[in-house]
Amino acid sequence: MNKLIAVALCCMVSFGAFAQNPSEPFRAYLINKEFDIFLHINFYEQDVTVPGQELLGQLPGYLGKNRNPFAWLITSAEVKGHKATLQLVNDYGSEDLTATLTRKNDSIFVLKQESGSPLKVPSKGKWLKLPKTLTLQRK
Repeated sequence: MNKLIAVALCCMVSFGAFAQNPSEPFRAYLINKEFDIFLHINFYEQDVTVPGQELLGQLPGYLGKNRNPFAWLITSAEVKGHKATLQLVNDYGSEDLTATLTRKNDSIFVLKQESGSPLKVPSKGKWLKLPKTLTLQRK
């Protein structure tokens, strides 16, 4: 009986250790199913590594496309309240843009392109231009 209680307590403690810290909303994995893209971010420690591009080191995050190695790298992120201002560059280094990421609630974020190059991702052998405003959900 004591072993069962000890195991149950250990499980409860481990669940708490993996819980999202509510005071850090800009540490997340966000997805948009319509365009099959995701945003992997950690604007606090800025310790995200882009898979296959480890040479670039740790960054605040990146925007990627599922089943494709292409990425838009977030080179800087400044958080003020429920909004973050981002500088992004594509992985070729040929295009860059400024965007804002706004937290609407615990699971909904809005990415809005402010200036610079249009946000494009590869899709079926062509470049797909994304809309200026994208809604992303926490996975």
